[in-house]
Amino acid sequence: MSSMKDAREATFIGRRTDGTRIRRPLSPHLQVYDMVQITSGLSVLNRATGIAWTVGSAFLVWWLMAAASGPQALAKAQWFFSSFLGILVLAGMTAVAWFHTFAGIRHLMWDAGHGFDLPSTWKTGKAVMVATGVATVLTWLIALISW
Repeated sequence: MSSMKDAREATFIGRRTDGTRIRRPLSPHLQVYDMVQITSGLSVLNRATGIAWTVGSAFLVWWLMAAASGPQALAKAQWFFSSFLGILVLAGMTAVAWFHTFAGIRHLMWDAGHGFDLPSTWKTGKAVMVATGVATVLTWLIALISW
């Protein structure tokens, strides 16, 4: 008689590279991911920026409603967005938007079957980070120059 209660438990048994047996988790969770790996870190960051992008859209709705409500409401919104905290929120949202865009392009490349090998994932991961920084700085430079 087998000591396993369920035949599916056999799939939870694995071996480390040194040969020792381990029990795999039922589902991948944060304890499984190594945040030092660029793939895991960027995956979590992509999800976080998606959430931040959603929360940040509330600021856009606030500004649009203030603009539609009249000059006093718009002046209050403009005061917030020109304050230190408002500038910080806008700069953060700019970085979030660019990161989520570039990471999305990276995922589209993966969906097309390109870039799954380890050197490519590192190269595209670093490219996403660099492109985010460059695009954020350029966006703010253009905004400040044209303002």
